[in-house]
Amino acid sequence: MPYVLIIHEVEDYPAWKEIFDQAAEMRKHAGEISYQLLKSERDANHIVHFSEWSSLERARRFFESPELVKIRKQAGVKTPDFLYLQALEKGVL
Repeated sequence: MPYVLIIHEVEDYPAWKEIFDQAAEMRKHAGEISYQLLKSERDANHIVHFSEWSSLERARRFFESPELVKIRKQAGVKTPDFLYLQALEKGVL
């Protein structure tokens, strides 16, 4: 399974979350299957977005599109760090 891990700081989490939620259908259409949002225990504006995608190519095309760059800027995202990942192993202990 392909995954994307995005680590970024946002100016204001509630404002960012509103724009994130509004883009749900756009993300689904682009190939996002599921997601998790996590926050730093020390800073609620330091966000991790971990998501499963139909393909890394579709994810990369979506996240690197000019439209998404514009949306990130409107949402107050500060310098996101993207990791495009392939699953190796999953377990439960």
